[in-house]
Amino acid sequence: MTSEQDLGWIDRPANTSLLVGIAAVVALVHVLTNGRYGFHRDELQVLSDARHLDWGFVPYPPLTPFIERIGLSIFGLSMVGLRLFSVIAQAFAIVFTGLMARELGGGRLAQVAAALSVALSPLPMFEGTEFQYTTFDYLWWVLIAYFVIRLLRTENSRWWLAIGAGIGVGFLTKYTMGFYLAGILGGVLVSRARRYLGSAWFWGGMALGLVICLPNLVWQMRHGFISLHFLQHIHSRDVSQGRADGFLSQQFWLCANLFAAPLWIAGVLAYLRDRRYRMLAWMYLIPLALFIFGKGRSYYLAGAYPMLIAMGSVVAEGWVGSLGKIPRRAVEVVFFAGLVGGGLYVSAILLPLAPSGRLKDFALKNNGDLREEIGWDELAKTVAGIRDSLPAEQRENMGVVVGNYGEQGAIEILGAAYHLPVPISGTNSAWLRGYPVPPPSTLIVLGLSHRYVERTFTSCRVAGHNENSLGVSNEESRDHPDIFVCGVPRLPWPEFWKEYQSFG
Repeated sequence: MTSEQDLGWIDRPANTSLLVGIAAVVALVHVLTNGRYGFHRDELQVLSDARHLDWGFVPYPPLTPFIERIGLSIFGLSMVGLRLFSVIAQAFAIVFTGLMARELGGGRLAQVAAALSVALSPLPMFEGTEFQYTTFDYLWWVLIAYFVIRLLRTENSRWWLAIGAGIGVGFLTKYTMGFYLAGILGGVLVSRARRYLGSAWFWGGMALGLVICLPNLVWQMRHGFISLHFLQHIHSRDVSQGRADGFLSQQFWLCANLFAAPLWIAGVLAYLRDRRYRMLAWMYLIPLALFIFGKGRSYYLAGAYPMLIAMGSVVAEGWVGSLGKIPRRAVEVVFFAGLVGGGLYVSAILLPLAPSGRLKDFALKNNGDLREEIGWDELAKTVAGIRDSLPAEQRENMGVVVGNYGEQGAIEILGAAYHLPVPISGTNSAWLRGYPVPPPSTLIVLGLSHRYVERTFTSCRVAGHNENSLGVSNEESRDHPDIFVCGVPRLPWPEFWKEYQSFG
């Protein structure tokens, strides 16, 4: 076991400053670029849910909308301000990856290599560009791994309280924490960490995690575990559409920088060989097996790679240190050049680096998520224009029916500037909120097909088009181009509402 005194040469203020500096540079890039384009459709859903706080929501647990509500109270409707929480989460993940390398005995080279590998990896880089629950889920996986390393290195059982708290907060963020929990418990059972099963701190930590996520569990019970049905629906959709394809290959180029692959592979092998830290290997391998067997999407496992990269960086530092001066420098130059080069290429795709020009065109061509940020304010403005064109008697009792959560958030959040009513939506948690009473008699309908609109509503006509001034082809402009003005549903409102519920 490495003692605290033995780690003194590693724990230098200069090393910590380097880690913080790497994270700060990444954060600065995000802050300077996160105000471009617009909100993503997923962000608009979170913004809508943030206005209707509860202990649970259909697509996700309550923590992310709660944080967004705090952001709204501080920054208002500012993309840079609201996304700042994501930027901070990514920065912490970078720093704690370096700290994991330190705890494992790595010096400056290992710590910097680990932090840079995470900072320049596609998935964590993307997590700083939008406000989504996956960003915070990623951070909790990293923090829990750090707490486990501290537990195993110091043999201080009290760290189970921090681990349990991380698990509880994780379940309030994203339900895939259950797969990580399976890895943690499995790792305890098949490694020497099983001795902690007799510790009150272990059981106290598990109890703490349960208490933290208990309100959401109660909410799920009261709502018939609606999120489970939602996730089953989404999973079936993803598999049928091929979104789970390429799981293994994307572990190499999406979840981590391609040039960091030797580090995380070495990390897995090193954990397996090390009796003290073997538990961490199973914290990766068990979720990996479950996601492969269950056909999960590739990014679900991304939060496990920082702990592997941290150990791999320590191993690599030891190997490089055994080389002569010239070979050592050559290896370092090739590795960091590849890491930075790969990171810069990925950043040109994932980050809105340029407001115009070829770099912007390149990003929009290769990044579907950026394309989904285009046109939402124009949509709200178009709907407001259609509303204003209606006769006065129709405007007085008018509602807006939307077909997906992006449109729902756009009308509710961005449409407030045009005094649009809260939209009527059957998607996700919006369906639980119901429809206005008394219901409107004139409806502006968007996001639904001609066939569905004609079959469902009375007296429909095309009144406008869902376009964007940049001419970008995205889901809205491509799949939902027409906006209708209609009368009431053909079925009575209660019966219509039963049929209108939709997921996703």
